[in-house]
Amino acid sequence: MNFKDQVVIITGGCSGIGRSAALAFAREGAKLFLADLSEKAGDELVEELTGMGAAATFARIDVTDVEDVQRMISDCISYFGNIDVLVNSAGVVGPRARTEKYPIDDFQKVLDVNVNGLFYCMQAVLPHFLSKKRGNIVNIASVAGLGGFAGHIGYSASKHAVVGMTRSAALEFAKHGIRVNAICPAFTLTPMLENAIINDDTNYLEALQNAIPMKRFGKPEEIADAILYAASASSSFMTGHTLVLDGGLLTA
Repeated sequence: MNFKDQVVIITGGCSGIGRSAALAFAREGAKLFLADLSEKAGDELVEELTGMGAAATFARIDVTDVEDVQRMISDCISYFGNIDVLVNSAGVVGPRARTEKYPIDDFQKVLDVNVNGLFYCMQAVLPHFLSKKRGNIVNIASVAGLGGFAGHIGYSASKHAVVGMTRSAALEFAKHGIRVNAICPAFTLTPMLENAIINDDTNYLEALQNAIPMKRFGKPEEIADAILYAASASSSFMTGHTLVLDGGLLTA
């Protein structure tokens, strides 16, 4: 999977799955435009990537802000002259609470980031892709977008929306040389999950792991490999697909 000189934008690109994807793309020769809220993490990752010999830059972007998202696209084109791949990795999980007790403000925040933010990013990059009749969008969804996720109605709702938006956009733009696919991981060892291990009920997290037939959580590097596959020429006849990496969870 050679991405030499291809320009890749990754939202949520400085932590977890997004960070692993950035490192993987860099190893394959891509130029990286990283969008995230943490300037410290962004500066550190850019330093690491440039130390590897990759071209990389960072911008503090709030995906829930339409103007920020539009600036991200224009700044990337100004900096690198092009965009080949957009990876929508920015996301939040929200609190764990039963539906009748789920905080309304948190529900709205999860939808703002995971649904509205992803929509803004797709909408902003598509005119550029249409102008050159090619492009790739990889959306990070979840197995929670293919089934229920007790205690996380906001997250599950948002990821079902991501799957639906992926399929709709894929149908709209397939004839224009633009592919749109979604990656659906199960529980993955990212800072989001690691914080839960520290702060949450250990028995609950053990139950999550035990529910996976492989009896382990996913690794960010494993999800990154799937992202690169979805964005590569190796999957050139694949669009509107939900690529599941769940250790057998959905087949259990």
